[in-house]
Amino acid sequence: MACPSFCTSAWAPRLPCFDGDISNRFRGRNLSGDLLPSLGATTTQQPPKIRGHLVSPYDPRYQVWEIFLILLVVYSAWICPLEFAFLRYLPRAPFIVDDVVNGFFAVDIVLTFFVPYVDSKSYLLVDDPRKIAVRYLSSWFAFDVCSTFPFHSISLLFNRHDHSLGLKFLNALRLWRLRRVSSLFARLEKDIRFNYAVIRCTKLISVTLFAIHCAGCINYLIADRYPDPRRTWIGASMPDFREAGLWVRYVTSLYWSITTMTTTGYGDLHAENTREMLFGIAYMLFNLWLTAYLIGNMTNLVVHSTSRTRDFRDMVQAASEFAARNQLPQQIEEQMLNHICLRFRTEGLKQQETLEILPKAMRASISICLFFPVVQGSYLFKGVSSGFIQQLVTEMQAEYFAPKEDVMLQNDKPSDLHLLVSGAVDVLASLDGTEQIFGKAAEGELLGETGVMSNKPQPFTFRTTKLSQILRISRSKLMDIMQENREDGQIIRSNFHQKLRMEQRLYIAMHQDDRVSAFEQRLDP
Repeated sequence: MACPSFCTSAWAPRLPCFDGDISNRFRGRNLSGDLLPSLGATTTQQPPKIRGHLVSPYDPRYQVWEIFLILLVVYSAWICPLEFAFLRYLPRAPFIVDDVVNGFFAVDIVLTFFVPYVDSKSYLLVDDPRKIAVRYLSSWFAFDVCSTFPFHSISLLFNRHDHSLGLKFLNALRLWRLRRVSSLFARLEKDIRFNYAVIRCTKLISVTLFAIHCAGCINYLIADRYPDPRRTWIGASMPDFREAGLWVRYVTSLYWSITTMTTTGYGDLHAENTREMLFGIAYMLFNLWLTAYLIGNMTNLVVHSTSRTRDFRDMVQAASEFAARNQLPQQIEEQMLNHICLRFRTEGLKQQETLEILPKAMRASISICLFFPVVQGSYLFKGVSSGFIQQLVTEMQAEYFAPKEDVMLQNDKPSDLHLLVSGAVDVLASLDGTEQIFGKAAEGELLGETGVMSNKPQPFTFRTTKLSQILRISRSKLMDIMQENREDGQIIRSNFHQKLRMEQRLYIAMHQDDRVSAFEQRLDP
């Protein structure tokens, strides 16, 4: 009942680096955005580099440009609804800034004609200027132009006081730029340099704040356009609201939006006419969807972080009920629960899953790096070649054993050879129905080599006394490697017989009774 872990004591202290230091390890290297070559493709089949007059989408300078545009999108997302509702009250400065921002997005429209794209079918980078232009013109070009065109500045050339709804809706086309923010969050969620939960929560908060901002501005626009200002949601409490400062009216609009979204309903601000009632109905229906969206996403984040703990508690409860129902001894029940607890701890490290997705050569390199010194120090492999040990460690698996857990039992079939990496193990044997301790295995010692090398039932029971980490290799694989390396195999057999003779002489010197002498005969290969 061992928990597979593929980890040694030399590795365990470095495990936190997979969480805390991962941003440092992968800083400046986001593999999720790299171009994957097709199967069987060689460097001669792939374009060695894009054409000189084009801009690589993976160029760091272009990525900085995209980040800069994202900041401008955030500004547009805030100012656009504000201008939509408070256009006649805003100073000239925001519109000058809008023209500058539109200029940057106009540059990006031109730049897009020179940026290669990844084909959705072949997953190859397309750097043909004609194909790039056709793809852009047939997709987002028209929307990008409409969201960049300076409608307000053009209108001032003909009528300085034109604040019609048509112009407001044309200016609202700038919200099309929000698709860049959506794409950014989609990339960040796949970027291993950032915490997924933090990115997801940031996205949910951003959606909520944007919805509050837009709803407050739209509701104010409805009140501002209503013929009788006193019969509006804001005019009922502020008869001269148009004379109030912009900050007061904006904060009041946000206050109404938040109280409506959270269904608080203080009653101080409420709909006074049919237009406001219809918008309130639409907004509350939208809030039902938004609330379900937020709760669903937050629930997924919480369940993802607690599902393992819940499954662990259920497994412990099931094991306790199984032991009670079948009247198992307390020692066996304790071993079962310790094993489940240890498995819960090791599964959280995801070491086995990490190694399984790696290529075989990489797994072999990791095994050699971690296990080679431990295996080389064992008495059984003294004097063998380095190549033999390398073959051996690539076939070994590491396991954790909880305290008081049996690694192998007396009279078991010799199926595996074990090597104690860390921890402590008692060596026990049952004589005349009485279990006695014959010794203790220290770190770096082999367990069960007598049964494996002599191909006889195991003469001892090996039981851990504290949390132990043990390497394991099957007898069949060990014998195959020894058969392939005959000289090394002969050295191993010589080391084993020399150690066995020394232990037998020690037993004879220390024990003279017939019971121990009979037991010694089982050690004879």
